[in-house]
Amino acid sequence: MFGWEFPPHIAGGLGTACYGIVKGLVENGVETLFVMPSASGDEDGSVAKIINASDVPVMSVASSVDEFLDKVRFVRVGSNMIPYTNPDEFFELVEAEKRRRETSEDKIYGTKYRFSGKYGSNLMEEVARYAMVGGTIAVEHKDEFDVIHAHDWLTYLAGIAAKELTGKPLVVHVHATSYDRGTEDMIDTRVYGIEKRGMEAADKVMAVSDLTRNIVINKYGISPDKVVTVHNAVDFSGRENLQVERGVRDKVVTFLGRITFQKGPEYFIEAAAKVLKRTTGVRFVMAGSGDMMNRCIRHAARLGISDRFHFTGFLRGADVQKMFALSDVYIMPSVSEPFGISPLEAMRSNVPSIISNQSGAAEVLRYAFKVDFWDVDAMADDIYALLSYPALADFAAREGYEEVNRLKWNHAAAKMKKVYESVIK
Repeated sequence: MFGWEFPPHIAGGLGTACYGIVKGLVENGVETLFVMPSASGDEDGSVAKIINASDVPVMSVASSVDEFLDKVRFVRVGSNMIPYTNPDEFFELVEAEKRRRETSEDKIYGTKYRFSGKYGSNLMEEVARYAMVGGTIAVEHKDEFDVIHAHDWLTYLAGIAAKELTGKPLVVHVHATSYDRGTEDMIDTRVYGIEKRGMEAADKVMAVSDLTRNIVINKYGISPDKVVTVHNAVDFSGRENLQVERGVRDKVVTFLGRITFQKGPEYFIEAAAKVLKRTTGVRFVMAGSGDMMNRCIRHAARLGISDRFHFTGFLRGADVQKMFALSDVYIMPSVSEPFGISPLEAMRSNVPSIISNQSGAAEVLRYAFKVDFWDVDAMADDIYALLSYPALADFAAREGYEEVNRLKWNHAAAKMKKVYESVIK
């Protein structure tokens, strides 16, 4: 399994999902070799064997450099690839790279790449290098696995390399697409190209929701027979009933996620302003970070609600659980959300939740309040109702808890195991 992050060091929902998946697979009798660009050493090795790509030298996986390049059809990409090139150019550069090395004894083998495992300015370079190291790891461990599982576009090239070098089947897992990260005219063609290449090379494509499955079929041209929906879940293990001392008597409404266009933060701010015109004694929290954070701070100021609005910055681990424990209502007003694990985590903490109809989670949650992301009046009405009517809030919290308690990772992993079995020849 190729991932990009794994708890406790995560930047978003992908690492949390990967942890839940491998734990669920263990319960279904599936062992996982989890490869990541940069492991810290404190990852939970009891659920998967963690392989740190930064520790793995690129080995001679073919009799010559030319043979290696012919097999995997990509080249080492240097740091001069900033600004990024189109992913198609990775493949077009192969012939030039082969000619350059025809008379050279210089070997790329034995080189270790030090990955950051972050999402920085050299991300495309790291993705390409991860593919090269991923191919090496796959060959070294080819007798230890039956299926290759790659999460999101960051790891698709590594999955393709592993498949071509070992002949093992490839399953790609779509947690998000380019169409979720921005409007259609904002699509990053480089990322889209890698996504499409990975989906086409895969034996099966797993989507986290029917919403995402439809995007894969209609926007990437992938056969419906090849695309399977496996909804996400929530991990109940280690759950604690935190007792948190509140410093204020006010009710708390929380947004927790990346502060980006996709997550709809400005709609949350607009709804908050409408609620504050109708009631007092409520505070709004935006927990997270992202490219729209400063814009959102200014937006709250323009609406005159800054004294009722709090920005916490990025939260992780225990701080996330404390935030849920402090919350009376959770909201996820995403413009486009392939699934969205955070409302499941909120409902697990007995917090009534409001989610957008434009989320995959809306397909499986009956007891979350659902609104269109753009309908800030309906959003404000739901927030006001949950704050003002304790019986309604108690009902939503109680039924929501029972509902998410049934959405376990071992159930999702059982479906994944069937997908694996379907591609094994």
